[in-house]
Amino acid sequence: MQKAYRRGRLLFIVLTLSLYATGCSGVWSGRSTGQMDQAAMRQEQAPVELTFWNPFGGGEGDYVEQIIHDFNASQQRIQVKQLRLESNEYYVKLGTALSSGKGPDVAVVHADRISPFVKAKQIIPLQALATEAGFAFQEIEDANVASVSFDGQPYAVPLDTHFHMLYYNKAIFRQAGLLNADETPQLGEMTPEGFTRMLQQIQQKVPDVQPLAVNTPFFQEPFLNMYDEAGGELLTPDMTRAAIHNDKALRVLKFYQQLYAEGLADIHDKTPWDSFHNGKAALWFGGVWEAGHHLNDASLSVGMMPLPPIFGSSVHWGSAHTLVIPAYVVREKQQAAMEFMKYFSEVGSLTWGQAGHVPANRAVVQSASYQELPYRKLFIEAQHQVKFAPRTDKYGTLFTALSEELQSIVLSGRDPDEGLAALEKKLNDILAN
Repeated sequence: MQKAYRRGRLLFIVLTLSLYATGCSGVWSGRSTGQMDQAAMRQEQAPVELTFWNPFGGGEGDYVEQIIHDFNASQQRIQVKQLRLESNEYYVKLGTALSSGKGPDVAVVHADRISPFVKAKQIIPLQALATEAGFAFQEIEDANVASVSFDGQPYAVPLDTHFHMLYYNKAIFRQAGLLNADETPQLGEMTPEGFTRMLQQIQQKVPDVQPLAVNTPFFQEPFLNMYDEAGGELLTPDMTRAAIHNDKALRVLKFYQQLYAEGLADIHDKTPWDSFHNGKAALWFGGVWEAGHHLNDASLSVGMMPLPPIFGSSVHWGSAHTLVIPAYVVREKQQAAMEFMKYFSEVGSLTWGQAGHVPANRAVVQSASYQELPYRKLFIEAQHQVKFAPRTDKYGTLFTALSEELQSIVLSGRDPDEGLAALEKKLNDILAN
């Protein structure tokens, strides 16, 4: 009995000690496990997913894809997934998405298209979010910040300024006897007549190419380049009336019509950018965003320079890409979107600059890494001659009408004076409604 009692007592002590040890361990182990579980949950918590809409295709799209890949790889809290849309349908789909409250978490908007979205309160001001994220708009060029600010508040993060440069095929110019020893082109007298004579010389010496590939499919761009050079305005200073039916616009239209009529440019060329890239055109007024595409092709001997002042000045058309956050985006995603926008501006802009755009971020554009890229110092010089679109919330509609009517004039062979009168009336109807 005593023996059994001792065995039972010993077992009781062992069990008690075991339970006590487990209890102590349980107290501490319980806390540690809880902390570890919470940490594991944080680590395993799904990242915030952002849908990023943009219209970037071709070579541009490859650079954007690289920026997104690098951002996603740089951290685990946010993952960006992009949706590319065709440029000719982008704003229709984006406008529908912003109106319905269902679409992207962050989107590209050209600076000249922001105004109506601000007016409709479909995108949000960004200063408070930028401050939280440690992003300073002072890092951005003043002109770019001004282009996206309304009532003193920035509504977008500017990414760049983009515009056209003059691309030239060195081999064709050499064959035409118009290439200098330093491989710059001899463009002749800087007047429409002088420039036309230079194109005629190319036509005579190298008859199997277009002297100048004109962007007839998007004719508003080459038109605006020369119209801006001539000192033309789209609207009156108070932006209540159109101001395009004038001698300056008429002179520009007649210049292009002569090029088409004399075969100095092919009016039926639907892909003039490819004609130049394939060595079938001597000159091309192409976007800076094409620089990577043309310059990286070793088989193409290409040079670049700012647009020549054919119509009297170096002022020319330009625009800017920006990033915005729609008003329906929830707070958590707003913060994540700003983190992505900050990264794109401060880090991704160097990659974006390789595509050809002039970054809006001062530190990037002033860096040796950017300025050592081919022709970038000329890009910076040309950037300061850019003329941005008038700030009106009707610009998108005005631009569409301008594009359609100008292309109709050149393709139909319509009298340019009559065409400009009809265009001005159409623009005034838009402004009046």
